[in-house]
Order: sequence, then C-alpha cells, then structure tokens
Amino acid sequence: MYVTLGDRCQRLEIRSQRNSPAWNLYINLRHLCIKIFLVMFSSALKSFTSNIASNYTWSQQPTSTSGPWKIHDAKKKSTGKAASVFIFDRKSLEPVGGSLGGRGNAASLKRAHDEVLQRLKREASSLARLRHPSILELTEPVEETRNGGLMFATEPVTASLAGLLQEKDDQERAGGIGGRSSRYVVEEADGSGRRRRELEIDELEIQKGLLQVGKGLEFLHESAGLVHGNLTPEAVFVNAKSDWKLSGLGFAGPADSSNSTTSVSPISLSEVLNHDPRLPRTVQLDLDYASPDFVLDTNVTTSADMFSLGLLVVALYNSPHRSPLETNQSPSSYKRLFASSSSVPSPTNNFLSTRPLPKDVSSDLLPRLITRRPAQRLNAREFQEAQYFDNILVSTIRFLDALPAKTPDEKMQFMRGLPRVLPQFPKSVLDRKVLPALLEEMKDRALLSLILQNVFAIVRVLPSGKRALSEKVLPRLRETFLAGGSNKVQHSEGDTTKEAGLMVLLENMTIITENSSGKEFKDDVLPIVFIALNSPTHALVDAALTSLPAFLPILDFSTMKNELFPVIAHSFSTTSSLNLKVKGLEAFRTLCGGPTEDASIGDGLDGVGAVGSNKPKQSSSAVLDKFTIQERIVPLLKGIKTKEPAVMMTALSVFKQVGKVADTDFLAMDVLPILWSFSLGPLLNLQQFQQFMALIKSLSSRIEHEQTKKLQEMSGSNTATNGRSNDFMTFGATDISNGTVPATDRSGTDFESLVSGRKPTKATPSNPLDDAWGAPPASRPTTNPRSRSHQPSPETPAFSWSTPSPSPAPPSRQPGGLQPQHPQSSRAITPDQSLTAFAALTPSSPFSQPLQPSRPPTM
Repeated sequence: MYVTLGDRCQRLEIRSQRNSPAWNLYINLRHLCIKIFLVMFSSALKSFTSNIASNYTWSQQPTSTSGPWKIHDAKKKSTGKAASVFIFDRKSLEPVGGSLGGRGNAASLKRAHDEVLQRLKREASSLARLRHPSILELTEPVEETRNGGLMFATEPVTASLAGLLQEKDDQERAGGIGGRSSRYVVEEADGSGRRRRELEIDELEIQKGLLQVGKGLEFLHESAGLVHGNLTPEAVFVNAKSDWKLSGLGFAGPADSSNSTTSVSPISLSEVLNHDPRLPRTVQLDLDYASPDFVLDTNVTTSADMFSLGLLVVALYNSPHRSPLETNQSPSSYKRLFASSSSVPSPTNNFLSTRPLPKDVSSDLLPRLITRRPAQRLNAREFQEAQYFDNILVSTIRFLDALPAKTPDEKMQFMRGLPRVLPQFPKSVLDRKVLPALLEEMKDRALLSLILQNVFAIVRVLPSGKRALSEKVLPRLRETFLAGGSNKVQHSEGDTTKEAGLMVLLENMTIITENSSGKEFKDDVLPIVFIALNSPTHALVDAALTSLPAFLPILDFSTMKNELFPVIAHSFSTTSSLNLKVKGLEAFRTLCGGPTEDASIGDGLDGVGAVGSNKPKQSSSAVLDKFTIQERIVPLLKGIKTKEPAVMMTALSVFKQVGKVADTDFLAMDVLPILWSFSLGPLLNLQQFQQFMALIKSLSSRIEHEQTKKLQEMSGSNTATNGRSNDFMTFGATDISNGTVPATDRSGTDFESLVSGRKPTKATPSNPLDDAWGAPPASRPTTNPRSRSHQPSPETPAFSWSTPSPSPAPPSRQPGGLQPQHPQSSRAITPDQSLTAFAALTPSSPFSQPLQPSRPPTM
C-alpha cells in the first residue's frame, strides 16, 4: 500500500508546484507513508524478538521431555542463575502420515491444533498465577516462537517423574544401575572416577515427594478453588533440590460445586474425554490416571484428583512403573474395566500391582484413595496426615520444610537433635534436600554454630563431599563471614553468635581441607582464618593456630610466607596471653618443619614429656625458607620477655628445628647465645635445664664438626697450592722435620704408623677445650726431641710454642677437667740471648724445622 501511495505522491510532485494545495497534500501523504512503514516494521521486529531469547542461554539439545514439552537447561545472562526453558514445537502436532482427508478434515485438524495451543498457553498462564512451594515456579511468561510454538522459563528442573520412572524401568530390564548407561549417573568432577546418582527414587524420596504433591493439591483445592484434572507422572517435576513440584495444569478448572470466582474456564468433559487419533497422546487427557468421577459420572470434583493420586502411588511401586489401569485411551475400555471388580484396583488384588506394596500403603492409604465413592476418599489435607508418613525421617523433612515458620526455641531444639537422625538419611536426600535447607537458614545468626555442625557432619559422609563443599557450602561461608563475598574482612567483634560459628568452622578444618583444592581454600577459607587470627577473642586465635597443621599442606609457599606467616607473627608479638604465646611458638615449630606436638613438652605446662606418649609425626622438611627462619623467626624468639617454663620449653622445640635448617655461623653467633640465656632462666628445673644443655651440646658439636671439616679442606687446598712454605703459617700444619702428624689431621692415614707397622694411636686435640665437655684429655707423646728431658706430665697438654711448667709435679686438676692457668705457663716466648739474628727467615730459604723457644732460666 505504501508503495502505491509513494508513486502517486511522486506524480503529484511532478505535476504541481510548491506551496500549492497539491504540494501540501503530497507532503501529508508522504508522512503518512513513513508512519505506516514504521508501524509495520516495528510489528515485524517485535514478532522476532523474545525476552527469553534475549535474557537466557540454553542448551541446544533438550535434557528431558514431559508430555509435549522439551526441557532445556538454561542460565540467565544477567545473573548466571540456573533455569529451565520449556519449548513446544507446533510441528509435533502434525500427523506422521500427513493430511488425513480433504479440505474439511484439514480445517477440523487446524481447529484441534489451535485448541491444543490454547490449552498449553493456559497451562503456562496458570503457573504464573499460582505461587506455592509445591507448584512449579515460573520465571518468564509464555511466549510464541517463530514457527508458531510456545516457550516459557521456570526454576531449574532435573526431570519429570515420568522420566525418572522410565529410567527405573530401563535399569530393571537391564539388570540394575550398572546394566545400562544412565544420564542420571555421572562422574565426579574431581577426577576420582567415582560415580554418583543425580536422582534416586527410594522409599524416603517417594514419601517426601508424595507429601509435597499432597501439599500442592491442598493449595489447588482449598486456596485456588481448582481441580487439577490430569494428575499423572508427566505433571510432576523434580527440581534441583529434589523437591516434587506440580505442573501440567492444561486441564485444570473449577469444580462443579465451586462458588469461588476464577478466570479459569471450567473443564469440558465432553471434549477432553474423547480421544482424537489425529493428535499426539501427550496433549490429551490421560485416561489411565483419570477418575471414574470424570469418565463414568461426568462430575468435576476435587476428590477426582485424589483418585488419580492413588493410581500414581501404585505406579511408583509397580513394575513396570505405570498405572494399574490400561485403557488404551478409550472411554469405552475404561467403562469395561469398571464393570468387573477383578479389573479394578482393590485390596483383594493388591491394587493390580505386580510387586508387594508397603503395609501402610496397601492397608491404610490406598483403600481410602482408590474407591468408587468420592465421599470415602481422603482429601488433600487428610492425605498428609496418613500413617504412611508417620516416621522420623519424613517428620524431619516436614519440619525442615516448615522451619521458617517455627519459633526460635523450636529451631534450636531441632538443630541440636538433628545430628542423631542424619546417619539414617540416604546420601541423596542429605545432599539435595537437607544440606540446601540448612544453608538457607544460615542467615539466622542465633543458629549459625548449630547449623554449621550439621553442615560439616553431612559433608563428612557424602561421597560427593568435594562437590557439595565447593558448590554449596563455600559460597555460603563467604557470604556469612566475609563482607560482600569478597576477601574484605567483616569484623565480628562482640558478635558472639558469629564467633561461635567461626569456632565450629575452625574445629572442622580437616573436613574443609580434605574436600577443597588449594585455590578454593586460599580464596574462600583463608581470609576467614585471618579473621580468627586477628580476633581479640583468645579462644578464636587459639583454635586458628591449632588448625594450622590441617591446612598448611594445601597452601603454596608464597601464600605461607607472604600472607600467613606475617599474620601469625603479628599475633604472637602482640598477645599478652601465655597460652597464645605457646600456641604461636608451636605454629613457628610447624612452619620450621617440626611436628605438630613435641613429645618432650608433654602437657605444655612444665616442659616434661609424658611417659609412654606416642611420638608425633615429624615433618620431612621446613615449610618456610632458611632466610625467613633465620631473619624473621629467630628475632621473634630472641624478643621473648617471659621466662615461664611452658614458653621456654616450647621455644626450645622451635630452636631444635632451627638447628636443622640454619647455617653453623648463624647458630654460633645468634642461636647459641639465646639458648644460653634461656637455659639460665630462674624458673626452669634440673630436667628442663638439661634439655637446654643437650641441645647446646648438639649444636656445638655440629658447629665444631663442620668448622673442622672446613678448615681441613682449606688446609689441604693451601698445602697443595703453596707447598711447604705455608705449613709454618698454619698452626696445625704437619711437622715435616720430625715426621709427626697433628691430632687435628683426621683426613689422611697416620704415616708414621704406616711405615713402622705399629697400630695408630688415637689422636687427641691439642687444646683441652676441644674435649667433650670437661672430659680429661688423653696423654700425648712428646713430639719435640729437643725437649724430652723436660717432658710435661701426661695430663698436661703440650704446646709446641709454649714454655713447659718448671714444676716437675703435675698441677692439681680443677673441676670439669680443665687445668689451672698460671702466669708462668703463658704462651709468651722467652727470647734466647744466644740467637742474635733470624737468618733463616728469608723468602729464599724456608725453615726446615720450626723454631723452638729457649728454656727459661732456673729460678
């Protein structure tokens, strides 16, 4: 149309002049054409846009089907929240063999397709109006697709009940879970090769699910004033939390006796009961689950849904899992079944179930559901109070569902008693039902500690504990203890409820580390540990330091050195608590590679180890590097002011680890003075002092050994390089002139013993201070032939550069094996007046023999 108007406007422009009436008409027509084009373009554009398509992304292939709907896993683009998109393709209504007749039949088929389309639209619209925990939650209203189909978005669902029952039939025909591949059995994401069941239909799941269906029917019948009309396994969905939700409301309508006003049109039984062979069975009323109130009495009553519910209960236990009525979707076949008592489900024929039914089901529940008279049936409220649901596990689930409405005292009592019941639950129920419900209640700070105790108890027993902790627990912990879910510390000073929850978290640190990776722990848990370490509450700091060995192995070196150690060091240096000083020292010992507990400390109060106590497991290597241990930890130990035995002895255990890592120079110059200072503490007893002395002796022996070895290597290197000229400059050098080898030369063979054939004598140190802690030095043979007549006593050390004592008798020994020093036995050399020059001290003529000091004059 707008093209024709444009051509006319063009002709008018040619024939007319501007500012004439014809020109004004041309301008108005042109504007009208533009407006018409924009309206048509916007309408066409609107038909190709969709809120669901623009706001959601979903999988290309459907994950499950339910009736005429194909269900796709989806995710909202803006929030990343999971959802499910239901898509109906209008082409699925087309007959397989093409058209079934002429023009009249085609028009009739089109009308039937339009009716199906309207019924499906009503199903989605009913979900939008009905809001209840047991009704499937709609997140995006129904929309038309490009090909004339429909789609809408809901909360994430895993499958329909019909899909689960079909899955169970396949398993049973294949011989169990392992006999046939199942999309509900998946591999664990941690690479362990373990398999887990996404969904399981056991006795508790059935009881819990039927209870939720009963709640949904109670809402429909009493609050919404509706009859479901087509309650089948296709109308029940299992969501991500393992809850059963009602849907399939395409045939829902008010009861005949209803006086409530509703916008939903009544059910036309004359239309829905007649099966149309041109349409798929999935879009028509399922007579296998229909009530005789519909088919035989043509009455729409709420009790009709209860009869259908009874048939659904039988299908859950039957094998195959289907209704005991087989009508082939024919009202006449349905009537024939009810003409004979043997073909109608009843207690006498086990309700036509091929398997035995539970006692409470067969004797109490089904006789009051599957009965011909509507007045004898249970209503939805009475159904929930049946004996079938009277057990501790179902009662626990029911209380958990109603937990938000309970009083604080009831909630606290429930949380305290829940640990006794948790071991009885199936793992799937704990994972998909109990755990999410507990995490939702963590917003109640008064229950935080009790909830966390149950949460960690569940994670401990779940075979998929890593997945549960990573996907469910850690995000909730961040939200609870960290501000805004970031690493920013949320101060909780004075918040006793949050501190109690933090204490529970620290006590269960082993469970957390066993089920989390290093990155997850660093990002989500370590900031919470820092909150405890910086807390003014001593008990929290104590618990955080105690949990250090549990999470230390999963942290990388950079995190331990640059993030964890500074926080521990600050807590240690600023605390005034004796207990925290000890805990901080134990943390240092662990960071230095030591055990978590020192057997020599015992209870940590007196420094005496418990007799018969098990030895702690030793670490293989230091956690921190040598530089950090020497330059950061040892200065902190040196700055300890208190002399309490518990602190001193724990510090001693740290020094033991430092001694295994630090350099000998550092041990000699820095560590040993601190140890001597600590060992002389006035509060230490004899046994504690001896432990300090044992470490001092051990470190001293190590220093002596390594220093001796270094000097020997240097001496050997100098000898090989400089020859005999360097021997004089080395006090412990070999005396070539008299053929002796000094006692400190342990690297080679005693040459004199080798050539003479005598056994080598044990070498002794030339200095009595080199002997082991005051042991008397062994007697030494005289090595200078010139001074044999003045040979010292066997107990007196011989110094080649010192003057022997003039006294022939050996001096009295002092305690400890050290010899008394006298002024006349000093190392000073008495000059020999007969020597007028040192001609031998020339570079060209080295000494062949070392100089011998002259004998002092006789007094």
